[in-house]
Amino acid sequence: MRGAMSENLVIEAKGINRIFPVPGGEFQALKNINAEIPRGNLAILKGRSGSGKTTLMNIIGALDRPTSGTVKIDGKSVEKMSDREKENLRRKEMGFVFQAVSLIPTMNAFQNVEFSMRLAGIPAGRERDRRVEECLRMVGLGNRLKHMPAEMSGGEQQRVAIARAIAHKPKIILADEPTAELDSAMGAQVTMLFQEMTRKEGITILMTTHDVGLMDAGDMLIELEAGEQVIQKNAGKE
Repeated sequence: MRGAMSENLVIEAKGINRIFPVPGGEFQALKNINAEIPRGNLAILKGRSGSGKTTLMNIIGALDRPTSGTVKIDGKSVEKMSDREKENLRRKEMGFVFQAVSLIPTMNAFQNVEFSMRLAGIPAGRERDRRVEECLRMVGLGNRLKHMPAEMSGGEQQRVAIARAIAHKPKIILADEPTAELDSAMGAQVTMLFQEMTRKEGITILMTTHDVGLMDAGDMLIELEAGEQVIQKNAGKE
C-alpha cells in the first residue's frame, strides 16, 4: 500500500529545514517539515504571516534550496537536478501565482498569458491563442484581453496571473495567496476553478491562504506555525 501511495505522490518533502543568516546569528524559517501531496489534490497551506508558508512553497518550486532535507517532484529529486533541469521543471511542469503579481507592464493581458506558454515551449498558432482566451474567460476577463496591467485593478491583475499559471496545463500549480486581492465571489470562483482542475485534469495544486472560508476547500490541509509543522490532514476524495 505504501509503495502504491508513493508512486502517486507528486510533491514529497522530507525533513525540510531552512536557515537564513541574520545579523548576529541565524534564523530558522522551517523546522523539519514533512509533506506528501498526491496527484490531483488541492492542498491548502495554512499559517500566519511569518510561519514559513512562502519559504516552503519556494523550496517546493525549486526557487530556493533547503538547508537540509529533500524534495521530490513526481518522484524526481530536486537537489539532484542541474540548474537547467530546474528551469525546465518550473517552465513546463509548474505554474506559479505569487503574492507580487509581476505581470510584464508592456504586455496586455493576452500577451502576458501567451508569454508563459511560449516559455513552456508551446508553439504559436490558433490552438495557443484559443487556450489563452479560454483561460482569461475562466477568470472572468474575457472582455479585457487587450487591457494593459496599468489599466486593470489589483484584483484583475491577480486574475491574469492565475490565467497565466494555468495556461500551459502544468502538472503542479503553486499559488501563494491567489485570492488575497479578490472579492469573496471571485475568490470562490477561482477556488472552484482550482477544484475542477484537480478533478478533471489531475493537476496538483498547493495554495496558501489566510481566508478561513477556504480552509475546507481542499483535499488536505497542511498547517505551519512559527516554521514548524502542526498538522497534515487528509480529507480524501470521493
